[in-house]
Amino acid sequence: MDKPIALKPHASVVAGTMAALSTAHWTFTTRRVDRNDVAGLSRGFATARTGDLVLCEVTEINQHRRLQLTTKRYKKSYVGDLFVACIGDRYAPDQYQGRAEITAGCGHLLAGGGVVGTVEHAHERMAPPTQVRPLGLLIDAGGRAINISRYGVKRQPIPSDITVIGVFGASMNAGKTTAAVSLAHGLSRVGYNVAGAKITGTGSFGDFVAFEDAGLATFDFTDAGLASTYRVPLARIEDGFETLVGHAVAGGAQIVVAEIADGVFQKETAAILRDSRIKDRMDGILFAAPDALGSVGGVTVLDGYGLRPFAVSGMVTRSPLAVREAMAETGVPHLTREQLSDPASITDRVRPLLRSPHAERRVAA
Repeated sequence: MDKPIALKPHASVVAGTMAALSTAHWTFTTRRVDRNDVAGLSRGFATARTGDLVLCEVTEINQHRRLQLTTKRYKKSYVGDLFVACIGDRYAPDQYQGRAEITAGCGHLLAGGGVVGTVEHAHERMAPPTQVRPLGLLIDAGGRAINISRYGVKRQPIPSDITVIGVFGASMNAGKTTAAVSLAHGLSRVGYNVAGAKITGTGSFGDFVAFEDAGLATFDFTDAGLASTYRVPLARIEDGFETLVGHAVAGGAQIVVAEIADGVFQKETAAILRDSRIKDRMDGILFAAPDALGSVGGVTVLDGYGLRPFAVSGMVTRSPLAVREAMAETGVPHLTREQLSDPASITDRVRPLLRSPHAERRVAA
């Protein structure tokens, strides 16, 4: 169980729930929160905004049957469990679209990493959302709602000699994370100090742990104070990108592999590709596609934005025949996860992307 926290009395405390808060589980999205800041609970759900922390009780278990905790382990859910999560939006074509709204009577678990709100649309294969009862918004000693934005890492500039490689995809489950991790791991085997960064998405530790498992320094948008990037203004996402990359560089990274969630048609992803500081700062793009048509379509979409991926990877590369079809149409190399992880395979493909002369000499060596 998560370590209990000491709670100070406050006029807005909801009777009977403060003791319960000290036994609640804290989800992944809340991992940077200083729990000593919590002074009480408020029922002001109508004024809640995305990123606000909320204490919830599980009332009905459906689609999401487990929670992802700050300890980066899963916890099986039971009716009556208490947990702390963030209010947030979600965009997931294969799962839910949800908005950052809850009421005193009901809320939905939009993501097991700790995002609650109200489901607007669902993929037909999804079960109904797991139901929760919001008990109160967490507030500080001044009565202010505690929002994870106050715990984001300090923004730092990105040095001009640091290489940033973006990973985009055709859709959810196209293989973006596998491609991103494989590329980053391959570059680390060459001898670079490489970090992984998840720039957009919904709070979850799956992709985060995948980078960590490859031995890489890892950062994601929750480190920048965001529970979800859906419906977040582009300027805020750009600031988050610069924060994460700058923070990775401050930790010694020479190359940052930055993954962008969902597909190229998703609203925030399309805005990034159309015209953004993120697009301007990327030195190369790796694209992930589920099949040959997704590869051709994705390369075509990127061409429309004036971009050309240096390679395509993802689920399409599991089929030699699909790779043959896609390469014949696009002329872009298609690399498997094993090829991305192989220093001999990736070195020459990455050399033209590098900003630092010193880094280029290291590749040549």
